[in-house]
Amino acid sequence: MTTGTADTATDARDTFPKLLAERARTGPDRPAYREKEYGIWQSHSWGHVAAEIRLFAAGLADLGFRRGDRLIVVGDNRPLLYWSMCAAQSLGGVPVPVYQDSVAEELAYVVEHAGARFALAENQEQVDKLLEIQKKVPTLEVVIYQDPRGLRHYGGLLSVAEVQQRGARRLETAPDLVSSEVARGRGSDDAIMLYTSGTTGRPKGAVLSYDNLIWAARAGADFDGLKEGDELLSYLPMAWVGDHIFSYAQCYVVGLVVNCPESAATVMTDLREIGPTYYFAPPRVLENLITQVTIRMEDAGFIKRRLFQYFMALARRVGPALLDGRPVSPIDRLLYALGNLAIYGPLKNTLGMSRVRVAYTAGEAVGPEIFNFYRALGVNMKQLYGQTEASVFVTIHPNGEVFPDTVGKPVADVELRIAESGEVLYRSPGVFKEYFKNPQATGDTKTEDGWVHTGDAGYLDERGHLRIIDRAKDVGKLNDGTLFAPKFIENKLKFFPHINEAVAFGHGRDFVAVFVNIDMIAVGDWAERRNIAYASYQELAARKEVYDLVQGEIERVNRDLAADPRMAGAQIRRFLILHKALDADDGELTRTNKVRRGFIGERYRQLVDALYGTARSAHVKVDVTFEDGRKGAIEGDVEIRDLAPHPGAGAAVPLRKAS
Repeated sequence: MTTGTADTATDARDTFPKLLAERARTGPDRPAYREKEYGIWQSHSWGHVAAEIRLFAAGLADLGFRRGDRLIVVGDNRPLLYWSMCAAQSLGGVPVPVYQDSVAEELAYVVEHAGARFALAENQEQVDKLLEIQKKVPTLEVVIYQDPRGLRHYGGLLSVAEVQQRGARRLETAPDLVSSEVARGRGSDDAIMLYTSGTTGRPKGAVLSYDNLIWAARAGADFDGLKEGDELLSYLPMAWVGDHIFSYAQCYVVGLVVNCPESAATVMTDLREIGPTYYFAPPRVLENLITQVTIRMEDAGFIKRRLFQYFMALARRVGPALLDGRPVSPIDRLLYALGNLAIYGPLKNTLGMSRVRVAYTAGEAVGPEIFNFYRALGVNMKQLYGQTEASVFVTIHPNGEVFPDTVGKPVADVELRIAESGEVLYRSPGVFKEYFKNPQATGDTKTEDGWVHTGDAGYLDERGHLRIIDRAKDVGKLNDGTLFAPKFIENKLKFFPHINEAVAFGHGRDFVAVFVNIDMIAVGDWAERRNIAYASYQELAARKEVYDLVQGEIERVNRDLAADPRMAGAQIRRFLILHKALDADDGELTRTNKVRRGFIGERYRQLVDALYGTARSAHVKVDVTFEDGRKGAIEGDVEIRDLAPHPGAGAAVPLRKAS
């Protein structure tokens, strides 16, 4: 929906609280949310949801929550946490969901920057962080909790039930309290504040209006034909804009049924039980699923393993063509049908994708090998390109036009432009209002006529599809002029199940070098089957056998690069396996698991220098934060290995002789 419409029917549904009232009126018994508790799925109808939200909103009002106030929401995906956002909006407030794995310092920054007086925490873990923050940020006045376990002796807190009881009493004397505030809401009002991932510095609070979000929810639904009753599993962080669009905005606009898993540990089980029709997963999740499949097949018997390899080779050749409606020979159709009975169907069921009609991946670039794996199985996987500042949707693959090297075409009402520098710009009804308390950053990102600088380098190809090369600031050149696109190289490496993360270096250098993080589960399984002993990640990562394994996979990437004239000179010439896993708590990743390349380059400066020197090993020591919050250090010697360029590359720059 665009701003400024005068349609009365549209105006009656221009905020989420108004959409909620409409759904509760027209379909009070239709399912809206489900939550798994103690192994049993509990269903909540739209009528029940509306009643719960009304009570909570009235309770907030009784506690002094006013129009313009901000409510911090922190915890895992829970129906009540989603409802609390609508309750705050019902009073003209602005919810601010926060990443549940944020440490207290990160959470404190958001609470203070947002000026929040109220916070809702899922459980004791989140309450403890908020109480610690209250000592430093006295503006945080009211802390409310959902789960009472472990909080019996805590003082100064309110449970959700207590807030709703206050609301019920308040409504007895002022029955129109909430409905009158809902009626005051307008589409142009602030609806949500979502903090960016902070890849290059402090997170920024992007303010989105109802007009932004409702337009985006409808545009995305219309593009791929989402309909009322479509099911999705809500398992990604509530603070991420994608979850807010899929699990909240489209839930209200389209009437999706949002299913909340019992815990992070049960997501795969819950996914199989629900069998969603609408699915989203960032590349890291898709990579992890492939890793699990690979491990299981390596443990399988010889015949089963050979069948899997044969039918997957067939699927990669035939599956995408069948999805796109392209010609496929009768014999291939028959073989694919047999493969579906023996391999693809059971595998999709194991992955919880048997009923998926529409599946998206986004958040960062995904390697074509990963993308094609799911389409080969018959999953209608598409790439989606978007940003928090766009209310998600910029481009999507249309049906029948799904190419692994593009991110699709613009959705309705989105304009694209490529700057002379190669940076992608867009303009749409979903463009954010501002960065909260940061007019400088707002002006740097959004022009006066509404064009947004994405920071990504790309171009529109002859098919009208957008191709993203890399982050504009990360794309560079080697000293011989060869194009250096680190994310492109990193994604090729991460396709292999044994490589969890990679960081490539090369801009302004003679050659490309990389840091590698091994996947502890995949490599651990590989090592155990070969009777290779280890006691920790650091010990496993340093094993010669593991280096040999990773080297073989890097050499396969180099063969692919050698076949591309533009990238042949960007083959990886030296690598090392880091002695620790990159971690968001150590500032090396964002809370959405994106690599903070600049930070890593500085933190491991001595290792970068060693890669571009002559040494075959380097000693490193870094401070770390353990899971229980303690500080410590990890140190050790890291091996550095040389690689010969694959034949087919142009004149390769020779490495200096290692000492």
